[in-house]
Amino acid sequence: MTTADTTTKSTSLFTPVLIAGCIIILVSFAIRASFGVFQIPIATEFSWLRADFSFAIAIQNLFWGIGQPIFGALAEKYGDRKAIITGALFYAAGLIFSSFAITPGQHQFLEILVGFGIAGTGFGVILAVVGRAASDKHRSMALGIATAAGSAGQIVGPPLAQAMLQSMQWQSVFMMFAGFILLSLFALTFMRVPPPPKVEKNDESLGAVLKKAFKDPTFAFIFLGFFSCGYQLAFITAHFPAFIAEMCSVISPDSIMQTLGVSSTTTLGAVSIAIIGVFNIGGTLLAGWLGSRYSRKYLLASIYMLRTIIAALFILNPITPASVVFFSVTMGALWLATVPLTSGLIAHIYGLRYMGTLYGLVFFSHQLGGFLGVWLGGSLYDLFGNYNIVWWIGVGVGGFSAIIHLPIDERPWAKRQPQLATT
Repeated sequence: MTTADTTTKSTSLFTPVLIAGCIIILVSFAIRASFGVFQIPIATEFSWLRADFSFAIAIQNLFWGIGQPIFGALAEKYGDRKAIITGALFYAAGLIFSSFAITPGQHQFLEILVGFGIAGTGFGVILAVVGRAASDKHRSMALGIATAAGSAGQIVGPPLAQAMLQSMQWQSVFMMFAGFILLSLFALTFMRVPPPPKVEKNDESLGAVLKKAFKDPTFAFIFLGFFSCGYQLAFITAHFPAFIAEMCSVISPDSIMQTLGVSSTTTLGAVSIAIIGVFNIGGTLLAGWLGSRYSRKYLLASIYMLRTIIAALFILNPITPASVVFFSVTMGALWLATVPLTSGLIAHIYGLRYMGTLYGLVFFSHQLGGFLGVWLGGSLYDLFGNYNIVWWIGVGVGGFSAIIHLPIDERPWAKRQPQLATT
């Protein structure tokens, strides 16, 4: 990195780049996290099978993953702002056109646009910008704060969508969400983005770096390990509100929940996603703090194992309002804690120059897991009338991820294999 590049980094943790990035991620994830709330209203209006709208959300997750390395490369080549604006336009267009869709095929096709939109306004591009803007001292914590902004969106999105559905049609909610996405672009006026390090004569090309990454077992372990994160999170986001509405025991009239205004399992389903978001803020910030002090691979293995245990205990016991809250609190503390650790691990091992593209490729595995989690959730529900098998698959892949992170070599490439540092 040249001297000019290093001067763009602030010694302060909270910078305009971090704040603007948090605003964009917050709005993007508020909308993304709310799609599960629309599961029952849309399926009911058109008499669709549960799998029909689930497949649309699954496609959204898949193309979010496909779009992530594409937008990461676009940002590195043409600039972060252009990539973010393009993503926001995709996002808004997908929501607006979806509000006029009346068939499963139309919704499923238009979710391609939404998926690309999330890719352009989500973690891949924003975290790369935040990572470049932050000093080495604050990078892990800055990534944790930006990730926590996604949790803040999760707190706001589902309850807001549920409240809006009480007074307007779901089509109108989609239109308003499109407006929110476009309004978030005003945050870019405060984002003075430090450019990627200039390519020097002896620097390796993106193609050369990708070729070496694909041959590196550590990159493969990170790629495979992120799969279960996507599976678990996407399944819960898309199906948990409907699962709670249908499977949870009734809320007692004299309970604390009734006092707080949660009088039905439908409302509890939306609130549970928000509870996950609330506790995820603390969990993500803690993960960012721990990631700068302890081994990231062991932290990731611990998170995946804890998730696996919590999910198994939840499904093995009766589904009650108390167990829903307990699950939401504990799972929330682990929800996006993997993101600052995984992105920080990639930056530490492979450097910042192509962090956006490399993280985007790893994130594709996350979204492939998300696609399968959402799609299997709807398909197996229609086949068996419950989500049991999908839950147990999630338990299995979670255990797999906990194990596969253990052999990761955390040393930077240049120190691990000095010959990789030169062309």
